[in-house]
Amino acid sequence: MNTQTPRENLTLPLLALRGMTVFPGTLLNFDVGRKKSVFAINEAMKADQLLFLVAQKDIRTEDPAADSFHGMGTVARVRQLLHVSGENIKVSVEGLYRARLLNVTQEEPFLLAALEPCADTGRTPRPAVAQALLRHAQDLIGDYTEIGPKLPEELLTEIVAATETGKAADYIASNILPQLEDKQAVLEELNPVKRLTLVLRVLNKEIDVLRLEHEIAQKVQDRIDKGQREYFLREQMKTLAEELGEHDDTDEVNRYHQAIQKLDLPEQTAKRLHKETDRLTRMPQGSHEATVVRGWLDACLALPWNKESRDKIDLAQAQKVLDAGHYGLKKVKDRILESLAVRKLAPNQKGQILCLEGPPGVGKTTIARAIAKSMGRQFARVSLGGVRDEADIRGHRKTYIGAMPGRILAALTQAGTRNPVILLDEIDKMCESYQGDPSSALLEVLDAEQNHTFRDHYIELPFDLSDVLFITTANVIDTIPAPLFDRMELIELPSYTREEKFEIAKRHLLSQQLQKHGLTRRTLKVSDGALYDLIDFYTREAGVRRLERQIASLCRKTARILAAGEQKSVTVGSEKLEQLLGPHRFRPESIPAKDEKCVVTGLAWTSVGGETMPVEVAVLDGSGKVELTGSLGDVMKESAMAAISYIRSKADKLGVDHNFHKTKDIHIHVPEGAIPKDGPSAGVTMATALTSALLNLPVRRDVAMTGEITLRGRVLPIGGLREKTMAAYRAGVRTVIIPKENQPDLVEVDKIVKDHIRFIPADHMDTVLPNAILFPPQAEIARAEAAAQAAPVIPVPTAPVGHLSAGVVEQ
Repeated sequence: MNTQTPRENLTLPLLALRGMTVFPGTLLNFDVGRKKSVFAINEAMKADQLLFLVAQKDIRTEDPAADSFHGMGTVARVRQLLHVSGENIKVSVEGLYRARLLNVTQEEPFLLAALEPCADTGRTPRPAVAQALLRHAQDLIGDYTEIGPKLPEELLTEIVAATETGKAADYIASNILPQLEDKQAVLEELNPVKRLTLVLRVLNKEIDVLRLEHEIAQKVQDRIDKGQREYFLREQMKTLAEELGEHDDTDEVNRYHQAIQKLDLPEQTAKRLHKETDRLTRMPQGSHEATVVRGWLDACLALPWNKESRDKIDLAQAQKVLDAGHYGLKKVKDRILESLAVRKLAPNQKGQILCLEGPPGVGKTTIARAIAKSMGRQFARVSLGGVRDEADIRGHRKTYIGAMPGRILAALTQAGTRNPVILLDEIDKMCESYQGDPSSALLEVLDAEQNHTFRDHYIELPFDLSDVLFITTANVIDTIPAPLFDRMELIELPSYTREEKFEIAKRHLLSQQLQKHGLTRRTLKVSDGALYDLIDFYTREAGVRRLERQIASLCRKTARILAAGEQKSVTVGSEKLEQLLGPHRFRPESIPAKDEKCVVTGLAWTSVGGETMPVEVAVLDGSGKVELTGSLGDVMKESAMAAISYIRSKADKLGVDHNFHKTKDIHIHVPEGAIPKDGPSAGVTMATALTSALLNLPVRRDVAMTGEITLRGRVLPIGGLREKTMAAYRAGVRTVIIPKENQPDLVEVDKIVKDHIRFIPADHMDTVLPNAILFPPQAEIARAEAAAQAAPVIPVPTAPVGHLSAGVVEQ
């Protein structure tokens, strides 16, 4: 092993060590996970494979600074690298020589250190002195092995064969000394004789500590022997008590054995339960361990090992159950009925996990209950919102105080059957923490290839979950880990439209709240107009929870009027509604009162449905600056720049000044600036508004549009068309320009919207501009003819011709 120390200073990559020290002439294997350390190793491998290994002063520091290291370290050569899981690397190094850290010259992307190599100092000791020190070291090692841990034969052989004091000191310190501070002190000592003397002093102190530990262990053993004696005496007292007829726990043990036999469990499971029951007979009645065993046995016997319900799948009845609790959601109901039909034809099919994804309040949980009811199965709900401990899923080890089974087996115990419908609610809101990743624990639960032998940490027995129908719910799927999401089949629940909310309120919510508040349809009459006003002016949501609360508020105020004897019945119309609930909380969406320049009505998708989104443009004298305001996201800003570049490229055709980008300042603003907005689908709207501003021409007030724009003027597809068109209908828009590739999605648009809105599919801005901007009469005819040839207005399809992915839309 070549450990010759160079004389000149050098610069090497620095690798910070935590809880360990490397000595010259030794080999060491360790794992590397920190990014800077990985980069340092990669840099060393590019050159001569040399690294400077130095221990950091505080092992808790994750990203040590230049002053966080000890002054002395070891220059080592990388012998072997092995990439393990993730970004971790297992590395094997060979210590070469000591080196003093002068300063850290670089901190990113890895640490680079200036070093001063350090050779041994002092005069060579006389052979007799060296021999005496080495013999004393061998004697201490012998004493250490008698009372301490057993050392490998190779280590003892190496110490006996040592002839140099410095190398012997390094070898003993590296392999025997337990404290990091002692190892660092040995590393910093350059005189070989003093170094070995220091090692012997530390080793002698360690031997004294081991002797003290041995004495303490002996005292503990004596106490254990005393405890065993007390146990023996208690057993004698127990026998005497049984003879006197005072107490007998044999009945309890027999009851456990009989209950285990009745369950007809697999052989290994039954054997383990009988074994724990027999242990109970050998434990003191009131001991803590006996209490733990009783709790464990009770939890195991409460599980539904062989209890199951028979599926009663009737598609017609299932349709009635779904329709009774939910209005609309036709695609969702069809998808659920398809799954039930497959289960009816293939009852042994396993591994189907449904994920209901949608905004709050659209009925995900109630749909899961309806599925369980239509199948004739028991239902259990597990709330995962905010769960950050893996033990919540798998349970705690029963050795812990207060241990209990995890939520999965607790839900099975609650359901009482081994094949219930279990709802894993809010699966997107689990959190990873230092206590573990609960989403990783769910991987086994939701995998049909693994969950037939699911082991809870508390129960510690295999339990078959393959017959359980798992249904998960989520508001967004972005936060669900990919391996977990891959095990689920997604069913999207869209936000309710205005018409759907009206029907739900009229058919379900109003009746429910009347019954809860002791009212009838005679004592409280709510007009259709009042319900529409509740939806438009008092709520703004994707679901119907706030709408239900507003109806409940209306019922409470009515109940007060009736209880006071002021009236015998209350009729609520639009005017009465405002008297009871106060002024309108949300303004109605509407289009401009007249055709205006520089303003175009766009359409946006939000988590609570669609909205109209006016885009305003101002062109001012200036030097070509572009100002974008309204809390726009990066994608929306890029859409604006793409629109400007398109207009510059078509300046001749549009009749726009060639130098407008140099002589004019452009300000694009989207109102309601406090609300963040992003997405590409406002590109067409921005391009139209900018063209109107540059040409000083008005835009049709009853036209709205949506679509992504490219630099060549192509109109690309968008998502959320159903919600956007409903927003246009509410605002009074008569014509909506949509991307041509979104034409198949018109099948999903509500009928009332299709009856009142004219749709113009466009694949290029040449179609958009003539249908939106009011050009002069002499140019309008020619442009209208060109638009008719490019993309004529077509009727709305009545049957599906395809499906378009929603993509990213502005919010």
